[in-house]
Amino acid sequence: MRQSSVRGEVPRARVRRPVDSGDPGRRGGSHEAGGPEGGQRRGKGQSDGDGPHGHRRGRARPRRRRHRILRWFSITLAVLTVGTAGAGYLWYQHLNSNIKTDKLNIGEHRAAKPTPNAAGQTPLNILLIGSDARDSKANQKLGGAKDTFGGVPLADVQMLVHLSADRSNMSVVSMPRDTLLKLPKCTDPKTGTEYPATVGRQMTNESLGRGGPGCTVATWELLTGIHIDHFMMVDFAGVVSMADAIGGVPVCVDANIHSKDSLGHGSGLKLAKGTHPVKGKQALQWLRTRYGFEDGSDIARTKAQHMYMNSMVRQMRENATITNPGKLRSLAEEATKALRVDEGLDTVKKLYDLSNELKKPAPKRITMTTMPFVYVGARVAPKPGDADKLFRLVREDVALDGKDKKKTPVKESDDPAAADGEIAVRVQNGTRTAELPAASGRAGTVAQVLTAKGFTKASADQAQSPSEEKTVIRFPSVDLEGDAQRVAKSLGIPLSSVKKSTDVSGVTVVVGDDWREGNSYPKASKDDDTTPDTALALNGSDTKACMKVNKNFTW
Repeated sequence: MRQSSVRGEVPRARVRRPVDSGDPGRRGGSHEAGGPEGGQRRGKGQSDGDGPHGHRRGRARPRRRRHRILRWFSITLAVLTVGTAGAGYLWYQHLNSNIKTDKLNIGEHRAAKPTPNAAGQTPLNILLIGSDARDSKANQKLGGAKDTFGGVPLADVQMLVHLSADRSNMSVVSMPRDTLLKLPKCTDPKTGTEYPATVGRQMTNESLGRGGPGCTVATWELLTGIHIDHFMMVDFAGVVSMADAIGGVPVCVDANIHSKDSLGHGSGLKLAKGTHPVKGKQALQWLRTRYGFEDGSDIARTKAQHMYMNSMVRQMRENATITNPGKLRSLAEEATKALRVDEGLDTVKKLYDLSNELKKPAPKRITMTTMPFVYVGARVAPKPGDADKLFRLVREDVALDGKDKKKTPVKESDDPAAADGEIAVRVQNGTRTAELPAASGRAGTVAQVLTAKGFTKASADQAQSPSEEKTVIRFPSVDLEGDAQRVAKSLGIPLSSVKKSTDVSGVTVVVGDDWREGNSYPKASKDDDTTPDTALALNGSDTKACMKVNKNFTW
């Protein structure tokens, strides 16, 4: 604002009464004035020379003083600007130094990257992790039981945020912390400690203690087949500081609630019926509450977390105070201190660019879901069929709100295929899943099927054992697209399963979990792209959502 006010003063200096051309001040100012002939015309009776009273020179002196003052002020402003820029750079470096990083994926498995859409865009997948670490005084004060201080941290909150390739919509999938899974082999990048893959199923929140957040990422990629681009992890103290910086997040309960039973179990959350903004410790209590919400399960807690996140997104979009420089500075400070991220998000600029991408979808195009589950005793496991379907929709970039445009059928390649006997085809066994080992001999069987059909250069790749839910055919460059489609037609595999990928060096068939047996590819029923009811979808624009309170926890 200072700079614009300076600009506003210059014209006022120029429209003073004219001085004659004999005055050096006039010559200096006439070109700047920008009027006809470099200044205003002289009035009647004015001479070309200096008059006996010297009044014209008297007017020139203040003008030169004004120019000197403006020049001095401009120089001062320039110095201040440079100084501010220097301070801004130092603050930027300070914020960068706040950011803590870890490796993205420390497991052996890597999910394939998504294929770009027609416009060359790809989705973004970010895993949000809430840690229950009690490794600092701030966390110990907020974290409850003293016997857990300094213990192995658990990933008590896990949410996969999927931003569509065209940035029109966002889907969020939560996994309950009590989910039982086989955890993959992980290697701690700092100590070199190896954690072998588990034989039986363990709770998914234990993945964080197996080398860090990179193992939680590896667990998700193995289970879902979804390539994860980034992770962001926050602890107890981080939740509190972020909520304070935002200014509070409105939440709703349908009755008075006090999350505390006779044995002292519960988060301590105490709210009256209705909608209230929560921040600080109360925000953390909301996110941790089980006792008092619905049936007291981890699923109920997940619902409350979804409501909180939806409300927080709306709050940050609608609350004008977030544009206040002081608020922004505070939020930036707290956010960089609170977060632990992967190495791809190691600067404020990268975090800022990511935030700009994440705010593109409107709240009405944000869908919060919970992984469909079945109970296993007091724990849960992914629900066969429904969980796989939800993961497929995310993996294939299908909007969970059902508002995607109809997909254009895959066009046949303009590049003619080579003769069948000239097409080199590598076949891999990708039937391994998080729950089942790879079906024996599938690469060899399918390679033999191809050979019998005339693809004499087909061979089984026994060295590779990826994991694919659906059979896919990959090719590395456009000149091999026709060959890949020819192989697909011969096997009865839909052209939509033919994907360009730089992860392969030639036409590669990866036999998926959908073809665990037999010589013929199973006839697939038409894909149903509706979100399963068991995913408990909640729309981001739903302002009427309210948590149901268990009658045993009212006051």
